[in-house]
Amino acid sequence: MSRRSGQMAAWVCVALLLAALWGYGPVLADDYYCSGDLGAVTVDNLYVPDNATCTLNGTRVEGNVFVETNATLHAYDVFVDGNIQAQDAARVNVYPGSFVGGNIQVFASGASDIQAVTIDGDLQWDDNTAFLSADGNTIGGNLQAFQNTGGVTITNNVIDGDLQCQANVPSPTGGGNTVEGDMEDQCADFGGGVTPVPPTPTQEASPTATATTPPGNGPYRITLPLIWRR
Repeated sequence: MSRRSGQMAAWVCVALLLAALWGYGPVLADDYYCSGDLGAVTVDNLYVPDNATCTLNGTRVEGNVFVETNATLHAYDVFVDGNIQAQDAARVNVYPGSFVGGNIQVFASGASDIQAVTIDGDLQWDDNTAFLSADGNTIGGNLQAFQNTGGVTITNNVIDGDLQCQANVPSPTGGGNTVEGDMEDQCADFGGGVTPVPPTPTQEASPTATATTPPGNGPYRITLPLIWRR
């Protein structure tokens, strides 16, 4: 083996060792389209394309995650430096051990289950039609639930900003939340001790109704725009 080849091999070994020490696998550059399972790799932006189901386990996303029309995301122990954003999606679930440096925004979609996630920004649910649950999360911004019609439960979260719920039918249920800001409208009494999490109803059992005009003087709604597409 030449001296140059030996040096190249040594650099490759060092790179693999550093990846192992950091806890992440190979780096996949540019945008990644996920249909199926993805493990401990690093990507820039990640897209879940129309009608696909993506399951992330230990994945690191340096940019944003976009969940597209009728798509489903299951995210376990992920690190997302930017946002998780869904519009017209089927389901967005983010599970314990995950970190999101921006916001989780689920708009005009189906179900969402956010459990024991650290979110530096906001958790926003707007105009969704299936069951939504937030339990045990640490949220640096606001938790906002507006005009959802599949049922909402909000329990045991620590929220640095406000907890805001308006025009959800049926009204949300919850408690055990620690909120540094204000608890408003339908979520005004969601503080207190730890609250057992109710079981998630099936899609067939989800009530249907039309949204009503939000009460109060308002306006309280602060919805951040989606940073969408490529």
